[in-house]
Formats: sequence, structure tokens, C-alpha cells
Amino acid sequence: MARMEAEHEAPLTAPHHLEYAYKRSVGPVLGRFSAGLRERQICGNRTAAGRVRVPPAEYDPDTGEATTEDFVDVGPGGTVTSWTWVGKPRAKQPLQQPFAYALIVLDGADTPLLHAVDALPESRMRTGMHVRPRWRSETKGEIADVACFEPKV
Repeated sequence: MARMEAEHEAPLTAPHHLEYAYKRSVGPVLGRFSAGLRERQICGNRTAAGRVRVPPAEYDPDTGEATTEDFVDVGPGGTVTSWTWVGKPRAKQPLQQPFAYALIVLDGADTPLLHAVDALPESRMRTGMHVRPRWRSETKGEIADVACFEPKV
């Protein structure tokens, strides 16, 4: 049997720039959440079963039904339920010193919110820790208005 030698050519490449050059209309549910952030307040909404989701959702994940406009103010503090440490942050991460990404159940909520926690040193970070938001000096109505969470003292 003759052995076939495959020719190896350099792979074809082309420059590609991925971009989402549009603005999303947030609608009444996420619009209410964003407006609250601008005022340094966090809200969720209640599902048909009575659970408070943060951030609020347009549809109940358990039933698929549209959620009511039963908005609930939560927090501002909460409890860390799970976390992971980022020892070497990248340029576009929320903090430029080591920090944790954590799932935080805000006071009055039933679902966790994912956000950054500034808790140097790492030994200070723990599940069950109570945290509070650190707001940006100027708010715009976006999740980044919460610069990060920090341990309650």
C-alpha cells in the first residue's frame, strides 16, 4: 500500500472584528431596574410563586408566564452564597486589584446576583459574608453603577 503524503498549507486567515453596534431597548421590567440603579436602589420582581428575582425578569423561569409588575426593593446589602477569586484581573474587569466574583443574595431577594466583591486580602472572602454595594460617584442607570460590593463592617 502506498503511503500518501499530505501537503501542508498555511491555514487561511482573515481579519474579523466582532461588534454589537446597536442599543437594546430594555422595556418596562429592565427599564425599572436600570432607573433604580441610577437612584442607587436595587429592585427585583415577584414571580407567581412569590419568589423575588434580582435582577427582575420579564418571564417567570418556572412557568414561562410574563411576570407581574410587582416590583420589590431589595438590599442594598446581601449574603455571599458562592465565590471565586481573581488573583490577576484583566484590563476590562471591574477592579484592577485582586477581587472575587460572587453570587450575592440581596436582602429580600430569593435569587442571587453575580457581581464583584472587593475583599482584599483573599483570606477575608468567605461564603456567608455580608456585603454592601459600593456605588460609582456618578450613576447612569446600568449595572456598573454598582462599582463592586464590599464586606459590611
